[in-house]
Amino acid sequence: MTTKYRLLVKDASQVVVVCDRGENDGLVKAVGPADSIAAQYPEEMFEKVIDATGMCVVPGLVDAHTHPVWAGDRVHEFAMKLAGATYMDVHRAGGGIHFTVEHTRAAPFADLLATLRARLGRMLRAGSTLVECKSGYGLELDTEVKMLEVIEAARRSLPLGISSTYCGAHAVPRGKTVAEATDDILRVQLPVLKERLSSGELRVDNIDVFCERGVFDLDATRAILQAGKDMGLHINFHGDELHPMNSAQLGAELGALAISHLEEVTDEGIAAMATAKTAAVLLPQPRARDMLDAGVIVALGSDFNPNAYCCSMPLVMHLACVNMKLSMPEALAAATINAAYALGRSDTHGSLEAGKQGDLLLLNCRRWEHLIYQLGGHHELIRYVVVKGQVVHDNDQTLDF
Repeated sequence: MTTKYRLLVKDASQVVVVCDRGENDGLVKAVGPADSIAAQYPEEMFEKVIDATGMCVVPGLVDAHTHPVWAGDRVHEFAMKLAGATYMDVHRAGGGIHFTVEHTRAAPFADLLATLRARLGRMLRAGSTLVECKSGYGLELDTEVKMLEVIEAARRSLPLGISSTYCGAHAVPRGKTVAEATDDILRVQLPVLKERLSSGELRVDNIDVFCERGVFDLDATRAILQAGKDMGLHINFHGDELHPMNSAQLGAELGALAISHLEEVTDEGIAAMATAKTAAVLLPQPRARDMLDAGVIVALGSDFNPNAYCCSMPLVMHLACVNMKLSMPEALAAATINAAYALGRSDTHGSLEAGKQGDLLLLNCRRWEHLIYQLGGHHELIRYVVVKGQVVHDNDQTLDF
């Protein structure tokens, strides 16, 4: 019986593999010149053939940091911030995380799942084929588990990939001290999570803590991250965002896979991360050039959350080039292979290589840089989104005027 493959993409103007270090369902079988591919794999071997003449092919984008499960938007806080209120000013005024926690605790599972599916759909149409999704708007066992169950339901029902993160230490619950909140996570939440993981009911990949002044200090952060690591979770946490907390040094010491934000990271922290090969997930404002020059693995994330409603990695890539002085190739690597590394998925995602998962974008342009260059125009540029060799979004632009 003749082998049937899912998809052939032929005659593209450019194929950007990102990196090349080197017959299973949904994996890339081969990447190469058109004549070579045609000789090995005749078109009749494929279920679907796309003529990519005039198009570019790039790997599916990876969003390495999002908070997409919540109820109750915070559009009203935008005016406060424009008037000069800081993140912690809003937090102390009863807004911020605690406002979202109140609404998320009250939201039914079905409502949270419906909004998550809609948000992830927007991300997919903007080119993200693998997205990290955090809990963290429960701050107590029942809601944190509910959020993780919502993420699991989305993982099982949507085509795009999901990396799930437990972030019960996102803030200190009202009425509790840091010590009490830490004890609840260590003695109540993590043991239940461990049981649910062992039973196969949930899959959680990472553990996160908001290590910040007035939130979780270094000692509390260390205890929670180490407990998660002992459960087999990757350490992937918020650090050095608003104040220099030496989070980068702590993460490097603990063998963290990634640290996010890092706006206030020190030179010593950068050096420690480079040595430990801990990825920096930037969102995007920090000292990217210093990190790159020091040999830090720099990744990008949208930080989608009620405080930063951004579903678009192409927009994040554009901002990374303008604000952090990344080159366009550096931004593409940061949103593909490096972001996949930050999630422990660089062996399966983030580049177009034989044996990796067949996640890719076909762009309606002859140069891939248009994906970054055309600010706000990426929805029109992305013609096809492909996950595991299946076209999951076809943006047919044929219009009659």
